[in-house]
Amino acid sequence: MNHFTPVSALLGGALIGLATSLFLLTHGKVAGISGIFGGLLSRPVNDGPVRLAFVAGLLLAGLAAHFVAPGQLAVPPPSRSLGVLAIAGLLVGFGTRLGNGCTSGHGVCGLSRLSARSLVATMTFMATGALAVALFGGVE
Repeated sequence: MNHFTPVSALLGGALIGLATSLFLLTHGKVAGISGIFGGLLSRPVNDGPVRLAFVAGLLLAGLAAHFVAPGQLAVPPPSRSLGVLAIAGLLVGFGTRLGNGCTSGHGVCGLSRLSARSLVATMTFMATGALAVALFGGVE
């Protein structure tokens, strides 16, 4: 943690909590990225425009941040091959389907609603992540 910034971390967490709460209040849906994005790809939905706007907002926010703070948000080159990254991405996608949600759906939204299923899922995410780092190493 060489670059720990508690104020920006607190503000970012508060913004995520506010955004997910507003999404739940205005749309009656949990702001889980895998569910929102997966719904766009897997079946015709009535709320397609909302889902598309949500995903577009994620992409546009990253683009805006790049222009607001150029150079500060540079992403280092991957420490693993593209094949390994593709397999890891597929495994994450499989895991989100298996667990009926992702870290944002369970970890942010589910825990705040005191969901026991989300608590188990989040503990599983964290333990699996720690195990993967222990076995394969972290970012170099």
